[in-house]
Amino acid sequence: MKKLLLTAGVFTFVLPGCGVQKEANVQEATTDEETRQEETKKQHQVTKKDGVMYVDGHVFANKKVNLPNDYAPGEDPKARAELNRMMQDANTKDGTSLVFCSGFRSYETQTQLYNNYVARDGEAVANKYSAKPGNSEHQTGLAFDVGSANASDDFQMSFVETKEGQWVKAHAHEYGFIIRYPEGKEKVTGYQYEPWHLRYVGKDLAQKIHDQNTTLEEYFNYGM
Repeated sequence: MKKLLLTAGVFTFVLPGCGVQKEANVQEATTDEETRQEETKKQHQVTKKDGVMYVDGHVFANKKVNLPNDYAPGEDPKARAELNRMMQDANTKDGTSLVFCSGFRSYETQTQLYNNYVARDGEAVANKYSAKPGNSEHQTGLAFDVGSANASDDFQMSFVETKEGQWVKAHAHEYGFIIRYPEGKEKVTGYQYEPWHLRYVGKDLAQKIHDQNTTLEEYFNYGM
């Protein structure tokens, strides 16, 4: 009986200690998040206009940063012009068959697509490759999906193994585009590797991100 009472007494001391430790961890995590946000503000100019976030003047959207339901700028003309120039150069100079697959999507269109994917694959799987309404970069008008004329590897990771995929990987930044969801960065971006999904950020930033082999989240210090 004395041993049982002693054991119970030990747990009486241990359990409150666990509670204090958990509370401390929560406080530390909150402090770390606040510090990260402050560091981001110091390093980059973060603004918000009409519900849209801009970092250093670039529209920013991911799984944690939403776009308004009514935000519908359509395709960015400069970005589309650079995409057209890129495809023309790839096809005429290097003999690829790089083609445009998709561009701007409204909030409503993304809602329909996302719901269809969830119905087909379940929410957990759909979240790996599809954005929820309001979180899609396609809604910014600055994101484009590309593929090849035969379309056999379109919207597949195997696209990177095609001549078109290799060309995009090597040259997209020269036209102001980044591969938005790179290989090995799934925990950072929240999405699986998509070698076909391009985001226009301008040549200067695209060159930096390409050289650093990084992502918008990491470059802007705005992690998931």
